[in-house]
Amino acid sequence: MGVVSESKTRKARLTLATLGVLVVGALVGGGVTAVALLGDDGPTSSAESSEPPTAEPSASPDSGQAGMTPEKARRFVLQKPTGQKAGLSVGFSKGPVGAVSTAVYFWEEYAFLDDQKARQQLDAIVSPDAEGYVDEQVSEVRKLREQVGLPPSGGTPAGITFSTSVNAVRATSLAGTGGKVVQVWMNYDRYATKADGSPDDDPLKDEDTDLLLKWQDGAWKITNEAQYWEKRSFPRAYFPDAHVSWTDGWQQVRHAD
Repeated sequence: MGVVSESKTRKARLTLATLGVLVVGALVGGGVTAVALLGDDGPTSSAESSEPPTAEPSASPDSGQAGMTPEKARRFVLQKPTGQKAGLSVGFSKGPVGAVSTAVYFWEEYAFLDDQKARQQLDAIVSPDAEGYVDEQVSEVRKLREQVGLPPSGGTPAGITFSTSVNAVRATSLAGTGGKVVQVWMNYDRYATKADGSPDDDPLKDEDTDLLLKWQDGAWKITNEAQYWEKRSFPRAYFPDAHVSWTDGWQQVRHAD
């Protein structure tokens, strides 16, 4: 069983050579080479656009409001973190808002191309009950690095930075857990820039991933325990202007001011 990823990898073009990362070209054969950076990097899982959800969202909107869409509806306001630990924002509350905020901040801050930083982050946020999770995810980071021509261990190539932006979330409290285990689906974009600030012209767009989080030791922790994994639900695809996406529980997100 995959940890938090069981779908086939989807590829998105990030032409690193055009971003001036010449070191990558040298590593993959001495020339300036364009490489494909995987979109399914780290703990992810793709949404099924044709499969209806198997569990209702924790706060399902009123389907009677014809024409309502995620774009028109009130946005989900994330909590502000109270601090930083191991490269991650921390200090979120016990309720569902805290669970969603934990998931979004983690995904936007996750060092998906740096195995050492990724391990540090995962050690801080993964439940001790999720046996093998950290090692498996670090292994995925190293595989990704090798697929783009980098050494299996190391940091992000010099001259390039990545930013991840979560567009919308769909949160579901797992049945029988009393709100202590929450599945959070996220729709996100990922962008790359080089040192002079110029952007990649083909960013990763409209990707989906989900995380299972449980309240443990005063914080939300990522888990993959079998008794929770089998209760995961799969939403309809997120479209900002689609009524069906809104009725399925998708909400656009806004960071707290």
